Amino acid sequence: MKLLSVLLFAGVSGLIWVCPVGAEEQRSKGAGEAEEAGGEMLLQLGNATDLVAQGVTRVMGVEVNQTPDGLELILKTVAGSERLVPLILPQGNDLVIDILDATLAFSIRNGVTRLNPAPGITKISVTQVDDSSIRVTITGEKQAPSAEVVPSREDLVLSVTPQTTAQTEADEEIEVIATGEGEEESYFVPDASTATRTDTPIRDIPQSIQVVPQEVIEDQGITRIGDALRNVSGVTPQRDIAGSNFRFTIRGFDNSRILRNGFRSGDVFGITTSTATNSVERIEVLKGPASVLYGQVEPGGVVNFVTKKPLDEPFYNLQLRAGSFGLIEPAIDFTGPLTEDRKLTYRLTASYQNSDSFRDFVDSEFFTITPVISYDFSDNTNLTFEYEYLQDNRTFDTGLPLDPVVFELPRERFLGGPDDFYDTTAHRFYLTLDHRFSENIKLRSGFAAEIIDDDLPGFRLFDVDPESNEISRIYSDTQIFSDNLSWQTDLISEFNTGSVEHRLLAGFELARSSSENPSIRVVGENAEPLAINVFDPEYDPIPSPDEFNSTFDSDDLQSTLGFYLQDQVTLLPNLKLLVGGRYDFARNESEFTSVFEGEPDSGESNFDSEAFSPRVGLVYQPIEPISLYGSFSRSFIPNSVTTIDGEVIEPERGTQYEVGVKGEFGDFSATLAAYDITKTNITRTDPDNPDFSIPIGEVKSRGIELDVAGEPVSGWNIIASLFFNDAFISEGDEFNPEGDTLINAPGSGASLWTTYEIQQGSLQGLGFGAGLFYVGDVEAEIPNDFVIPSYVRVDASLFYRRDNWRAQLNFQNLFNKKYLESTQDTDLLQPGAPFTVVGTVSVEF
Repeated sequence: MKLLSVLLFAGVSGLIWVCPVGAEEQRSKGAGEAEEAGGEMLLQLGNATDLVAQGVTRVMGVEVNQTPDGLELILKTVAGSERLVPLILPQGNDLVIDILDATLAFSIRNGVTRLNPAPGITKISVTQVDDSSIRVTITGEKQAPSAEVVPSREDLVLSVTPQTTAQTEADEEIEVIATGEGEEESYFVPDASTATRTDTPIRDIPQSIQVVPQEVIEDQGITRIGDALRNVSGVTPQRDIAGSNFRFTIRGFDNSRILRNGFRSGDVFGITTSTATNSVERIEVLKGPASVLYGQVEPGGVVNFVTKKPLDEPFYNLQLRAGSFGLIEPAIDFTGPLTEDRKLTYRLTASYQNSDSFRDFVDSEFFTITPVISYDFSDNTNLTFEYEYLQDNRTFDTGLPLDPVVFELPRERFLGGPDDFYDTTAHRFYLTLDHRFSENIKLRSGFAAEIIDDDLPGFRLFDVDPESNEISRIYSDTQIFSDNLSWQTDLISEFNTGSVEHRLLAGFELARSSSENPSIRVVGENAEPLAINVFDPEYDPIPSPDEFNSTFDSDDLQSTLGFYLQDQVTLLPNLKLLVGGRYDFARNESEFTSVFEGEPDSGESNFDSEAFSPRVGLVYQPIEPISLYGSFSRSFIPNSVTTIDGEVIEPERGTQYEVGVKGEFGDFSATLAAYDITKTNITRTDPDNPDFSIPIGEVKSRGIELDVAGEPVSGWNIIASLFFNDAFISEGDEFNPEGDTLINAPGSGASLWTTYEIQQGSLQGLGFGAGLFYVGDVEAEIPNDFVIPSYVRVDASLFYRRDNWRAQLNFQNLFNKKYLESTQDTDLLQPGAPFTVVGTVSVEF
């Protein structure tokens, strides 16, 4: 058996350390001796790093070339930069190579993974561990491979030889490109940016944050991006009218803010239009108050959609999806360089979806295309432009009435009009500049713009008459024109005060959202002329223009200027402090005109608010894989109402205390969190003066959450969650009784999704998946007079992956469970879909 050589190339005066260890001898050692040997290796390598300059070297690309003896791994660096120094240590079948004072370039920031790059080697992965270190893991088929440093003028070149009893002569050189789109799928995501606006290991963040990666979205066959949030504890996706928008309940609080790459998305009311699943790289969910970085948000948390970015190597993916109810969805994902020097790169994703529905008269057509261009002016400066065009045409489906009669109706029952529709056209623009002034100071500045036009003529449903079984309706021809502008600038600096390390973030956000909402309506007395029988519906034609007898036009403008400061402090290697605050200046302007059955009305209002939102958190890591944390944070939402005395009601304030435990065990992570949130200055209409409002008190949300995700063993992925939540009115009145549970806030919920892919043999590439999603009882109104029953939905999948091809079948609601989902309109309910099959075929090259 060959010797397993562990070498370190310091790059100073050609100095090389070689630590030979016999492979047979090492296998026969006891566990304690093996650990001691590994410690001695690391000690020698650690001393060598003292010879290396303290600058951070940027890895611009990764190449893996097959050789007759194994493979050659090349980490490409910029001419003149510091040499890379590998710290090499075998761990089981893995050869782990840590590289300090190094970082991956923008194009491969998400890492690189490749399966079976050479005989005897099953996997190579290159990942960013933190801001100044990279880890390369090379997995052998039988045992850890050996690696030797090949002298090179600039790049780090490693010659890797598998330790196997049989070697296959390679007739052809195969270049494995670092695309960031690995064949290996893992649900483990070690870091996130939403919680701190910097790339930070999740284990170092004193707040609960979960990530749903692209691999989960693909494996579950998700066709509506919001459904991916079922995998996160404490989050309940809501079905909106027509199913075209996003909305969630997080930790019991509704109308949570949606972000896209850290920018606000949606109109002044927080409603965000859909996006294609194949344009999203991952979804990050920060739970708890986030006003410290994002301003006006509910205390439940924020959802951030991180989109795909250009890569500097060619990658092409073609996909076709088809399924129940006439679903057809072709999609593409292309990326690569546009110039020979790879400074100009692009990404293009596009998707077209056409589908009928289990609901009568309901269908949809959805198209989106997202080109992204990125240019590296130098190693320190990058400019990225992203544009998304979206066209969404679907039936305006208001669902079923919030009434006990709903349990007697079939889920396909449609109570609107067959010609009702909801058309949306959206344009989204993003321009981001990243510039590094030095190794320790960098600037990020970005501008975002959204222009959205909605056209939604159709019948609106109201109350059911229990005697006649008729539901009252009006007809409204409504348009909504919205725009959303945002400018953010962050300055990030890293420095030390003695032995204490700091990462200081200072920035500002200037945002403006506006919405125009003209509509004309047909309203009869109690809407009776347009009523429809819920058991035997007869669909009326669209009213003629001379029947429109009411109008309503509104203009709303919301502007914000916020300044924030945050410091991530490393007091000790295992003790980390996060402290920050944001001061916001907010202004809300609103005006309306209306005519109701010949009676005109109008009004306008202007409100200014200021608020300071702090956050303080501490992380203690008693042992390497465990983090204990605690935090305090606040949120705010302006109140745009006054009392009868003309006093402006103070902004709604949320205050959270959270403690938890996080663990990372290889490629598997877990988070256990407990929280207590109090929200004050809740308002409602003054019963004695309907044109004014009064503060009614406060609401509370308390709970425990557990989230796990990752790849415990090769080929087996899992993502699961469990939560218990008590969200209730703690101070109310006769219309909002104390003790009542908040709307759309289930008291418990759970999810489990797991897949296994056979790793070798004749069935290699064949995989299976199974999952369940449980939602507890949900209160649908206040006072608590109507409960949406709990349900469990079971899903499954079967897939096969071979070379660059993948075929997959997803079975959703496997046992055809009949259930109701919450809706963002408290007068209506959306039925869940019956048993559904979705098939996907994709090829990448």
